[in-house]
Amino acid sequence: MARIVDGTEMNMIGDKLRALRTANGWSQQAVSDKLEMLAIYVCRGSISRIEDKQRTVTDIELYGLSQVFHVPVTYFFPE
Repeated sequence: MARIVDGTEMNMIGDKLRALRTANGWSQQAVSDKLEMLAIYVCRGSISRIEDKQRTVTDIELYGLSQVFHVPVTYFFPE
């Protein structure tokens, strides 16, 4: 079975996550802290790796990010 994620990029949302985070003036630690308030534990280093597309993202993490940034889950994907 072929992998869905192939090559060097491990996710599709890294660029959008970084753009949202910087537009809000938040640090990676601030995003981690906001996710933790939703009982979703993603350390600052993992936020960095997601933004660099070096780490996959679970459905729960994606849902949490949509809640933290008040955007629909679909925001993170190409149109």
